[in-house]
Amino acid sequence: MTTPAGRRPGRSALGAQHRLFWAALAAPGIIWLTLLFIVPFYAILAIAGGQLDIILRTLVYVALASLISLLIAYPAAYFVARFAGRRKALFLILLIAPFWISYMMRMLAWIDLLQTDGYVNKALSFLHLISQPVDWLGGLHITVVLGLVYGYIPYLILVLYAGLDRIDPALIEAGRDLGLDRVRTFIRVTLPLSRQAILTGMLITVLPMLGDYFTNQLLSGTTGTVMFGNVIDDQLTSSGGVLEGQGAVFSLLFLLLLTAPMIYYVVATNRSSRRAT
Repeated sequence: MTTPAGRRPGRSALGAQHRLFWAALAAPGIIWLTLLFIVPFYAILAIAGGQLDIILRTLVYVALASLISLLIAYPAAYFVARFAGRRKALFLILLIAPFWISYMMRMLAWIDLLQTDGYVNKALSFLHLISQPVDWLGGLHITVVLGLVYGYIPYLILVLYAGLDRIDPALIEAGRDLGLDRVRTFIRVTLPLSRQAILTGMLITVLPMLGDYFTNQLLSGTTGTVMFGNVIDDQLTSSGGVLEGQGAVFSLLFLLLLTAPMIYYVVATNRSSRRAT
């Protein structure tokens, strides 16, 4: 049936026109307020980091370290939760063992391994992967990233294990009974059910990584690998206390920035709980 020529538009069309009108009317003000927010915010970040590339470098380091940690931690946690069997307690003890040693001691041990005459270079030379020792502690980006992974991956493994261990094996068996192979069962059943554990683990590891300054200070200490936490630490420990006020302000600014992922985590957790009920 065709619409009569003189018929008025439907409610959906009128609603769309109404929203478009008000969006066009509010666009100049929104653009102006956005510019007034972005430009000062950019200036604050640039001042806080000395240069904006320090903040970008920190984000890149944390993103790479988080991704590597997840790729290592998830298979380890999955193995303990699903295939450890009677030896699950032994594997859990091995996973918790790094917490018995302070972070500083673990980083100092990492320094011994990465020295020019350390075991890492000896192993690489024995395997004929390098012709001469690598100066791992001379300001390499990969050293800082791997240091972050080494320092924070135990937290991620434990959180992922706790989430994977709570998955009902009957759900996985149901997926297999419906004709899914192991890969598709993992993708369609296990991975979605462990999404909350992944989110929790990433939050627990990403937030301290963003404020970390000790790892870079020990494993590199060069200006080419400075992170945002190092800038704050330098200002708070400056001689004479001249920059302590700025360091405190930057710490508060950094804390405000970290509230965004925490709020997202709370919202996602509440949404997941409502769906479960």
